[in-house]
Amino acid sequence: MVKVIMGLKGSGKTKQLIDAINTSIKAESGSMVCIEKGNALTFDIDYRVRLIDASEYDIGNYLFLKGFISGLHAGNFDISHIFIDGLYKLSGTSDPEETAAFLAWCEAFGKANKLEFTISISDDPAKLPESITKYA
Repeated sequence: MVKVIMGLKGSGKTKQLIDAINTSIKAESGSMVCIEKGNALTFDIDYRVRLIDASEYDIGNYLFLKGFISGLHAGNFDISHIFIDGLYKLSGTSDPEETAAFLAWCEAFGKANKLEFTISISDDPAKLPESITKYA
């Protein structure tokens, strides 16, 4: 399953993501990972969630991000949920076609590996195509 939290800057996406993380940690039994650029969420999320500062890995496109996520899963089959804060910042692009293709990959990868994704995107939902908004 892929869930996308979207809205313009300052609309409360990160707060929603934090709430989703802290709710999931109580309900799910597997390992959880949160990928963000920087370490702003360090004190906001439960200590049991693995927080990864993506700026340490120079993630710059969706292909690299797919490989990064695949590597995380290969190293820990116990991961049940991956949270991504600020997808456009991580990927370095806001191209709708590339973003839709990445979300479709997340959905397929998630189904194949019993993973859930919750992703925040800083953009106007009214301007995004249905191939992205269907995950909202």
